[in-house]
Amino acid sequence: MSAEAVGMHMPAVVTLDDVATMNAADPNGHRYETSPEGVLSVMPPPDSEHAIIASRLFAWLIMAGWPADQVLQAVGVRVPGPNGDGGRIPDLSVWRKPPGRGVWSTVTDVVLVVEIVSPGSEAMDSVTKVREYASVGIPRYWVVDRDGAQTVTLHELGGDGRYAEHARMPLAWLLQTAPADHLDR
Repeated sequence: MSAEAVGMHMPAVVTLDDVATMNAADPNGHRYETSPEGVLSVMPPPDSEHAIIASRLFAWLIMAGWPADQVLQAVGVRVPGPNGDGGRIPDLSVWRKPPGRGVWSTVTDVVLVVEIVSPGSEAMDSVTKVREYASVGIPRYWVVDRDGAQTVTLHELGGDGRYAEHARMPLAWLLQTAPADHLDR
């Protein structure tokens, strides 16, 4: 289908329900997200390297004692804004308690969100989502670059409501530490 044909069938305003429907209907595994301002983003389906990184982080957290129902992959979070709600789907999220059932969970109990940079998502992961996740008070945001070392940049939310880089290290180094060194329950 051409972009023109898709555009003719798009509603004037895309709601979180519309985005959830698009995610459920996409046969190729694309992720659809929207900013609180209503900007629609289409993320490519994760590849095997992406899945391996997410699985390694998931296993590290679970083996350290985080309950499996509090370490979730690809769960939607609601990002409230002044003119409406956006929805993002972090690659991995860690919660103080399991989120309620639903497609778009509130961020109240989110401890950490992790984004694994995919080709084409660099600006989204390092600029847009940094601003959005900080604006809703998520205490920690980690970005995993897909360079040779799979460098993880650990951001912590400061008193000014912005993230500050806390540390930067290869994924293999991070996995040799304890999650408790980096996260509060």
